[in-house]
Amino acid sequence: MQGTDSSAPTRIRVATARPYDVVVGTGVLTELPALLDAGTRRVAVIHPQTVGSTAEAIRADLAARGLDARLLTVPDAEAAKTVEVASRCWSALGQWGFTRSDAVVGVGGGATTDLAGFVAATWLRGVQVIQVPTTLAGMVDAAVGGKTAINTAEGKNLVGAFHEPAGVLCDLATLATLAEDDYVSGLAEVVKCGFIADPELLDMIEADPTAARKPDGPLTASMVERSVRVKAAVVADDLTESVGSSGVLGREVLNYGHTFGHAVERAEHYRWRHGAAVSVGLVYVAELARLAGRLDAETADRHRRILAALGLPTSYRGDWATLLAAMRVDKKARGDRVRFVVLDGLAKPAILDAPDPALMRAAYEALG
Repeated sequence: MQGTDSSAPTRIRVATARPYDVVVGTGVLTELPALLDAGTRRVAVIHPQTVGSTAEAIRADLAARGLDARLLTVPDAEAAKTVEVASRCWSALGQWGFTRSDAVVGVGGGATTDLAGFVAATWLRGVQVIQVPTTLAGMVDAAVGGKTAINTAEGKNLVGAFHEPAGVLCDLATLATLAEDDYVSGLAEVVKCGFIADPELLDMIEADPTAARKPDGPLTASMVERSVRVKAAVVADDLTESVGSSGVLGREVLNYGHTFGHAVERAEHYRWRHGAAVSVGLVYVAELARLAGRLDAETADRHRRILAALGLPTSYRGDWATLLAAMRVDKKARGDRVRFVVLDGLAKPAILDAPDPALMRAAYEALG
């Protein structure tokens, strides 16, 4: 498949009103300077310490080209997505004299690209941002699509903006530096894409789950490319999570498994990896759809089998009242109604609006 050869990166066009490319391959970070607007003088490279060497290589390359490029180190993972960290970034941009012709580069996992995008969206009402995801979840989900956000005490991603990047560079070589659990966590987002739109992803994983678990394995490039294509098609149709051309379900489809998953993250004070929480969320919503008579038992059970084969969690026990309260403030909720993306069949996503509370509780009990 195109893109598996490191000498020929794959370019996936995100055809929104301001189209851009997601480039997938090895050694693609050299393309970053060409993405900057003419007239750019200053670049802030926002990154956690865990990817400091990659961020420094980007900074040095930009500096060698005459740009005033500076590193802005932030906490790792969800600890970066706070108003306090965003405020520190804004202060740095102000002190460095950032203007609307300057740029932000986000280097790291999904939390970092969320933060970098939000800082870029809000500084001077919007400056250019280029995303360099270095985790699997960042590549296949967070960095693509222009959705940016930070968390609050009340929930995840409740404060944010839609701000499209000038480009996304997915250098597969950066995945080799990940701990195995971090890489495997990102596979939950790949599985999500398989169930909502591209069943071939599921077939690939089922055929060789061991290979799917390896960052440098034979399936990695194809999994990233196919997942990015799923997201690119959805956001091109519905950038701002309003409604798709179907008139029923647009960008919300990308939140399959996330309503319950985000509730788990909040209940666990973000100590769970995002992908692990999404994995449990996928099992939960499959059970919910099965109990509601929307999804056949075989497809619901397939969620558990695939996720378990990858080493992802498929069960969870917490405080139901806490989880329910978190789901009620989920960004997909409408008024006091909880909404879930469910499946009416494989690759047939739909909405389940305001399900019976007893049904929701029964699906939770099935996670035991």
